[in-house]
Amino acid sequence: MNLSILKINIDFRYYINYLNIGDMIMQDPIRKIFLAFIEIHILHHAKKEPIYGSWMIEELKHHGYDISAGTLYPIFHKMEKSSLIRSKKVLFEGKIRKYYTITKDGEKTLNEALIKIKELSNEIRET
Repeated sequence: MNLSILKINIDFRYYINYLNIGDMIMQDPIRKIFLAFIEIHILHHAKKEPIYGSWMIEELKHHGYDISAGTLYPIFHKMEKSSLIRSKKVLFEGKIRKYYTITKDGEKTLNEALIKIKELSNEIRET
């Protein structure tokens, strides 16, 4: 399977169920994994520069994720509530735009995730 052309559609209803049920959800575990990948993408880009929703949606599309604002913003809110990112409202072209940046806790989480990703990637390549 060529992952570069894999189109992933994560709908809003699933994300609400994921939030409400948490680790108990087992009906579609691959979506849970993809949600974690999306969070890692968010942390990675929020570390490089402030990001905003529509930009992040387009960035994720480049990686094969088909995600709506109705799915992304609850992820942003959950991550902000967990102190992984922080938001700042900025007036842009007459509209308020929320920019997200990584926090110290977010950097620590990203660094730990990257170590685990590297370990897993190396192990998979060995087999």
